[in-house]
Amino acid sequence: MLLKRGVRMVLLVALISWIFGTQVGEAQPPIKIGIVQGFSGALEAYAKQMLTGFKMGLEYGTKGKNEVIGRKIELIVEDDQIKPDIAKRLITKLYADDKVDMVVGTTSSAAALAMLPVALEFKKILLVEPAVADSITGSAWNRYIFRTGRNSGQDAISNAKAVAKPGVLLAAIAQDYAFGRDGVAAYKAAAEKLGAKMVHEEYAPMAQTDHTSSVQRIIDALKDKPGEKYVFVVWAGKNPPIEQMAVMKVEKYGIKITTGGNILPVLKATLPLLKAYESLKGMTGGAYYYYELPKNPVNDWLVKEHTARFKEPPDFFTCGGFAAAMAAVRAFEKAQSTNSEKLITTMEGLEFMTPKGRMYFRNIDHQAMQSMYIFKLDARPDREWAVPVLVREVSPEEGMPPVLVKR
Repeated sequence: MLLKRGVRMVLLVALISWIFGTQVGEAQPPIKIGIVQGFSGALEAYAKQMLTGFKMGLEYGTKGKNEVIGRKIELIVEDDQIKPDIAKRLITKLYADDKVDMVVGTTSSAAALAMLPVALEFKKILLVEPAVADSITGSAWNRYIFRTGRNSGQDAISNAKAVAKPGVLLAAIAQDYAFGRDGVAAYKAAAEKLGAKMVHEEYAPMAQTDHTSSVQRIIDALKDKPGEKYVFVVWAGKNPPIEQMAVMKVEKYGIKITTGGNILPVLKATLPLLKAYESLKGMTGGAYYYYELPKNPVNDWLVKEHTARFKEPPDFFTCGGFAAAMAAVRAFEKAQSTNSEKLITTMEGLEFMTPKGRMYFRNIDHQAMQSMYIFKLDARPDREWAVPVLVREVSPEEGMPPVLVKR
């Protein structure tokens, strides 16, 4: 009897050990996502918004659990200082040393372009947010690159639709790097397709703060031309040339300013100019996001929660970070894996909901198709910033940019 009892006890202990051993053995490691952004430098506001949005997107997409396919999500956040060499070093470190399953980045287009070959080398997904240059999903693209951020073509099409038509003459001013040059090239193509004509392009050094000579060259190129005239501004970060144009009264020469949407601090700085200068009144363009433009449950949640937590509405790049998180969560859920090949198969054509509504990755270049918004700026007594008022939404299909890769 004692022997049988002893045998039963041994078997019971063995069974318990096997059960617990199996459970421990089956415990899943976290899904690791590397975040590379320019948290210091001229674009730090963009980076901080993106990270806030990404965290809120994870919260929304996982219903507050911060896990997907039974695995917790761990973020490893790095600052590339908007420098290409640092961005390249950090993404290498994240793939090689931290063993992340995906990297999301980065703020500067030049830094993002330096990261693309590393994703190919390690055969790991790089989800680009918010860098804009067309070449990211164009000439420099590889199959491991997906982008939730809009590209220059999408910016260009919405901005061109705001003003371009037969008889309109255009000039452009942009910063002299990938974002600026790609933006102007895309805008020129989109505007001329609608019948307008680009007559002058001006590229300013990144560090330029006095735009007097640049603006004068634009005036000289347009002032004697007949018809409707616009100068399109493509700018990221501080010291945009819009105030200089207003001070130099470009409207005296029949020149109007057109530009894309921007973050709230820039809209706050624009408000007194909008009130003071005739050339800025009713300024029109195409926007990626402003919190009052989209109407959908995801944006409603983001606006409500962000305002409650931070005492201000979500901004331009908060939306972008949120969209990137929703894409990542949806991809892991549908693939039921972190394997890069399974993710690529899953993400090509993948649809996901964002504060802008529905987005989906185009199969051929992995660029996210998304709505854009044509707006006019207005001054309102209850707002501390210039308000982009919706003229109309440009659907993902209407605003579909040209395909710039060959497969």
